[in-house]
Amino acid sequence: MLLFCMALVRPLAIPDEGRYAEVGRWMLQSGDWLVPRLNGIPFFHKPPLLHWLQASAMAVFGQHTWAARLVPALSAGLMMAALCWCAQQFSGEATARRAMVMLGSSLTFLAGGQYVNHDMLVATWIGVAIWLFALSFLHGEQAHPAFARWGFVACALGVLSKGLIGLVLPGLVIFVWLLWTGQARKMKRFPWVSGLLIFAVIASPWFVLAQLQFPGMVDYLFGAQQFNRYTGSTFNNVQAWWFYGLAALLLLGPWLFFVLPEVGTARKVNPAVDPRVFSLMWIWVLAIGVFFSIPSSKLVGYILPVMPPLALLAAWGWERAMARIKHAQLIWRVLVALSLAGAVIINDKVEDATRDRYTIDIAPTLSCLKQAHDTIYVVGGYPYDLPFLIQADKQMIVVQDWPEVRQTAGDNWRRELFEGAEFDAVAGQALQTSEVLGPASQQAGNWLVAPRLYAPATDLQDWTLVKAGEGWSLYRSAPVGTMPVTSCLKP
Repeated sequence: MLLFCMALVRPLAIPDEGRYAEVGRWMLQSGDWLVPRLNGIPFFHKPPLLHWLQASAMAVFGQHTWAARLVPALSAGLMMAALCWCAQQFSGEATARRAMVMLGSSLTFLAGGQYVNHDMLVATWIGVAIWLFALSFLHGEQAHPAFARWGFVACALGVLSKGLIGLVLPGLVIFVWLLWTGQARKMKRFPWVSGLLIFAVIASPWFVLAQLQFPGMVDYLFGAQQFNRYTGSTFNNVQAWWFYGLAALLLLGPWLFFVLPEVGTARKVNPAVDPRVFSLMWIWVLAIGVFFSIPSSKLVGYILPVMPPLALLAAWGWERAMARIKHAQLIWRVLVALSLAGAVIINDKVEDATRDRYTIDIAPTLSCLKQAHDTIYVVGGYPYDLPFLIQADKQMIVVQDWPEVRQTAGDNWRRELFEGAEFDAVAGQALQTSEVLGPASQQAGNWLVAPRLYAPATDLQDWTLVKAGEGWSLYRSAPVGTMPVTSCLKP
């Protein structure tokens, strides 16, 4: 309940939430469920499962911010449910409840579970796949076929969520675990044929269809957006190798410290716990942690897949460290309260961090005044949240020096748009140079959105200021009709 309440009060964070919420909304309003699009331009940075689910949620509940956040929220719920159920199988009901509360009171659940991007969705499917494969191999000398096949289903959904890591990471964790625990022989009797067939039937159709319509899409998605990002050093968010240690502390909060008692206790853990399960938790954490620490580019959300095993390790650590502490239950309640309070405070501060990027203060005025046939021009940046907020049904004209940008743009919004335009020349006509602004300013029915401190001012001299927001300003061209502008301006 707290997760949904927090999701209701916060505007879309820029750029990620504005970008991905709009891609899902555009898919719904355009009726094109094959091709993810940003401002009508193909957006092949990630596969489409998030967008399909968001568009479906908006079709049922309306095109609202909270509907866009429903997908990561439900994904977080599935992550927590899978942790609880599997921990109960491995370690009993009390430990399972403790691990679930630790995860549920953390930023992993309360922030990651309401943040609109692909990270929580893929992290959940990676975790579900690992749990299912582990249950399969722990069944006996012969792997349990049903668990194994459902594991391949989870891998397929992971690939459709964010690409190859949906298969590579569960495979890496399980393979290393089988070797470490001497279970490699079980792979001979694993249902490879049926499992891989199920995987292919679920995961491959979209890639085939999209590639047929847009040749080069597969190379772009897997090559430029995945392999090159993993191996390159020119992308955003370059961080040191220790970055994910701090990220884990942020995401799991005080509970991470209870993982420490479990370090080096491989066979000293609760005798009711299979030592192979204990090994799986550490291999899960270390394999994925090392995998994401290798690239130069690092983001906090990438480490979400290791939160379930860390929560279970923390639950074991609590039981070890607090077994003889007199006021353990009081300490538990205080830490839960602190963890929840920290998540609420950080959620509130997210808005302040990107306040100058929002268009939430000019969007209502634009929605009130614009007519269905009007055209919106954007210069000096890209207002990711604006199309979603005004429920745009046509492309904005994005004005830049595109010939120069194509030569100099780094890993930013400009590259997102012009690389997507290479797949669809018609949609790419929404990318125009500044020469269009002068004539557009003299024609009725045109609007211009620019950063409040935009320069050069010569681009704006023929436009009439309607409203200056905190980060963006709204201008109009020649008179827009009979409706007075003041009727839509709040005092």
